[in-house]
Parts: sequence; structure tokens; C-alpha cells
Amino acid sequence: MDYCGKRMACQTARIAGFGRRMRREGGRMAQKPRPTVRRIELGYELRALRERAGKTMEDVVEAGVVKGLYFAKLQRVETGLQDLRSAADLRALLEHYGVTDDRDVEQLLAIQRAGASQDWWTLYRSTMPSGMPRFVGIESAARETWAFHPSLILGLLQTEAYARTLYQLAQPIEETTTQFITKNVDLRMRRKEALTQTDDPLVLRAVLWEPALRYLIGDADVMAEQYDEIIKLAALPNVTVQVLPLSPPKIRGYLPQHDFSVLHLSGQLPTSVQVDNAWGATSVSDKPREVGRFTRKFNAITASALPPEDTPALLEKMKKEITT
Repeated sequence: MDYCGKRMACQTARIAGFGRRMRREGGRMAQKPRPTVRRIELGYELRALRERAGKTMEDVVEAGVVKGLYFAKLQRVETGLQDLRSAADLRALLEHYGVTDDRDVEQLLAIQRAGASQDWWTLYRSTMPSGMPRFVGIESAARETWAFHPSLILGLLQTEAYARTLYQLAQPIEETTTQFITKNVDLRMRRKEALTQTDDPLVLRAVLWEPALRYLIGDADVMAEQYDEIIKLAALPNVTVQVLPLSPPKIRGYLPQHDFSVLHLSGQLPTSVQVDNAWGATSVSDKPREVGRFTRKFNAITASALPPEDTPALLEKMKKEITT
């Protein structure tokens, strides 16, 4: 078999294998396929096919195989930010990449169709900061999330009262509306449901810095309820909460200045990293170098944090300090 034949055989095997994984895999992705995940899947496959065909994105754009497909749009398609709404466009792109087997093409068209519908969180898109829709889409499909928050309590652990108070405190500075606050609190509570759903709940490993826990948001009642909520969630088999103490019992370890999350998806989809910037925008990357860097950060933080079994007692102590 010549090089071209071998490449086509490998390509066919890859797409067929990808389809089988979609059908047979357990977990959040297979049981509840969401449009965002399907767009990410399609983009991931298209990028792999393009690279296997030995083409750069510039090559594809210059070839003009898809009308109106400029560089930035192709980049968004390959990262799952945008879909190719036209089946004809996808067919043309696949033909350009050398994918001609009818079963392979139909497999990818099926993923495209699944990614064309809307996710539940699109109702909140108008109030989300830049990059947040993509993050929420990936988060809703993650099987496991690792998160570090040094300034505030992680959103997935917040009570409704704590979240609402946060937005209300920021309202005169950010000049937001009451509707904005209501929608964002509702969105946060909807995201949180992933931890307690009966069907394959999200696995969460969270590390909170002690000053974030001690910083009073609202009154003592709000904070006491928040401490109880973290204790309750930390008791779930799929949730681990550690506290990075202000005065560690051993040599101080590594302390990042910004919050971040590492999101592990099912199957062959790449692990992603989410980071917020000072402007409130959310950045998401699946570049191996960035994923590796933030994974090392998280491992370093957990090594310096108190063991998970110490969390309930510490939170009970904090609660007692503000209520007595």
C-alpha cells in the first residue's frame, strides 16, 4: 500500500473509532450529548483531518473550497466556537481533506447536525462576559473539574444568597441591572446542579484559599449558610474540597494569584483550561503546554493544602467565630 492509501486507511479507522466511542462510552458526554460538545468534537476532528492532509489553515482559506470561510472563522470552527451550518460546506471541506468514504462523511455530518441546536445556557448568553459561553458549554460536558479560587468561593459551591450578594455588592461599580443579577444567579445555580444530579454527576476537586472563606460577603447568616453548603457538598462522593491555609503548618508552597479551572472531558476530547482575566473575560485553551502548566499548578496547590478530611472542622470553626 502506498503512502496515500495508508493515510486514507488510518483516517477511515480513526473516524470509525470516533463514532464507536460516541455510541458506547458512558459518562456525561455519551448520556447527555450537548450541542457545544458536538461542535468541539467536530472541530477537533476537522483539525486532525486537516493536519493529516498536510494543510495549514492558510492553505484551506486560500483554496477557497468553502465560500466565506476566512481564517478567523475556520479557527472558531476548529475550536468549537462556531459551527459549519451548511452540510454542503462540511462536505466540501471533507473532500478537500481527502475524506470521501460515505460512512465517514455521514458520521461527521451527524455530529454537525447535533451541534446545530442550542444548549440550555444560551438563554443567559446576553449577560455572559466574553468567553463565558464556551466555558459553560465545556463545563457542562466535563466529567471532572479541578478548580482553584484564591479570592472568592468557587461558583459551583456558592449558595444562592452568597452569589446574589456578590452581584449586588458589585452593582454600583459594574453598573449592572437587577435583571442581570437575577439571570446570572440563576445561571450559577443551574451550573451547580451538575454536582448533585443523579445521572453521572460532575467530579469536582476544589481548593479554596482561607482568606476567601473568611472574607464576609453579606452578613453572618449568609456566610454561615455558605459554610454549611460547602460542608454538605464536600460530603458527596464526587466532591473534594481542600483549604489552602493562610498559615500553613509546613513551608509555604506555590500560590497562584488568579483563579483557574482544569476541565477533563470524556473520550478523546482534549482537556481544557479556563482562566479569568482582570477585565472579567474568560479564556479557554486546550493547548497541551497550557494544560500541562495549569495541571502542575493545581498539583502544587493541593500538596500545600490541608487534607480534605480537615475541611468540615475548619468551616465549623469559621462559622462559630462569626455567629457567637
